[in-house]
Amino acid sequence: MLDFVGSVRQESARFVEVLADVPAGTRVPTCPDWDVDDLLWHLTDVQWFWGEVVQRRAAAAEDVGEHPVRPEERAGLLVMFERVSARLHDQLVTTPAQTSVWMWARDHRNAGYIARRQAHEALIHRVDAELTAGTDRRVLDPVLAADGVDEMLRIMAGECPDGAELQPGPAGRWLRIVAEDALDADGVGRSWLLLPSRLVGTSPAGEPIEESAGLVPELDDGRAVAATVSGAAADLDCLLWNRPPLGEVRRRGDPVALAAFEELLG
Repeated sequence: MLDFVGSVRQESARFVEVLADVPAGTRVPTCPDWDVDDLLWHLTDVQWFWGEVVQRRAAAAEDVGEHPVRPEERAGLLVMFERVSARLHDQLVTTPAQTSVWMWARDHRNAGYIARRQAHEALIHRVDAELTAGTDRRVLDPVLAADGVDEMLRIMAGECPDGAELQPGPAGRWLRIVAEDALDADGVGRSWLLLPSRLVGTSPAGEPIEESAGLVPELDDGRAVAATVSGAAADLDCLLWNRPPLGEVRRRGDPVALAAFEELLG
């Protein structure tokens, strides 16, 4: 079983270690609108917010108070990050995973999913930090990365918000995503079926919703597919988050299905 809370601590520690001495003004290549201090503040603010949600047992986003003021200097940012990250970790350690709290993902409103989400948030921004610093990238744990692929496909790209409906894409465009190094008991790489689809509807605020989404069945039933995307779990996780993989991700099959997959990535 994955230790998401431990991963939050480990990935956050690596994140801040890498960024501590990066010169001010250094741009983040994977988030070009940000510099190094923006990246540091982003994860600080995110971890502060979810630490508040868990600590307050918030039932709605509005139950969380005003966000803290961003420090102007790097030293203040580092101190605040260390404090809020430690608080988030402590809250997740002491709160049972089944504890009901607010979460934007309506089928995952508990502290356990916040731990999972924050483990992957810290992991991906750790990659951003390493790319910003120009340092060697540590290999992503394949089991955690495979869970990141699962979360992205099923929740981040597959969650149907209130007011929207998932309109499945053409049945002839099914893809199989294969994490070749995340092996099951039979030595087979973990895999997911994906049908690029659309979310269509109206948000609670009255704004139109029309965007790419993914339909992902609970299990890969072995059906024939139009295309396959395969590689190491870490490389697939980076690809899905639009971060550069370290290794090769292979795409094979129908160009139309693969183009629909690329649109979903966008």
